Amino acid sequence: MTAAFARMRQELSVDPERTAAIGYCFGGSSVLELARTGADVDAVVSFHGGLLTGPAGEAARITAKVLVLHGAADPVAPDDDLLAFEDDLRTAPAVDWQLVSYANAMHAFTLPDADAPEQGALFDARAERRSWAAMKAFLAEVLE
Repeated sequence: MTAAFARMRQELSVDPERTAAIGYCFGGSSVLELARTGADVDAVVSFHGGLLTGPAGEAARITAKVLVLHGAADPVAPDDDLLAFEDDLRTAPAVDWQLVSYANAMHAFTLPDADAPEQGALFDARAERRSWAAMKAFLAEVLE
């Protein structure tokens, strides 16, 4: 992720003073991990990503503003992981983060073809629409 982010910043169409990393599922976990490296990214947005914690003190390296868009019924990131993730970020009071949890939304709630509720993955049009609006508002605030 750090190499990909560094490469992206070299593109002529990229304003290196206004950057964001956005990811879905594994990509959502990955952008959160990118932020934990202390990368010079302004914002990260995770859609139904895994919510991992790092070694003690690692969260303090985050300089990006963080938005996590989460399905409240997502078995990939169950309540225990969610609480541990929040507790980890609370150890770094300088980090500007927010987490939005969508009622009844499962993993992959943004993917129209997701239709495997028995495996915990299901499209949710309302959560998809709300999460997209939340991301747009967040990026407008951070990058403008």
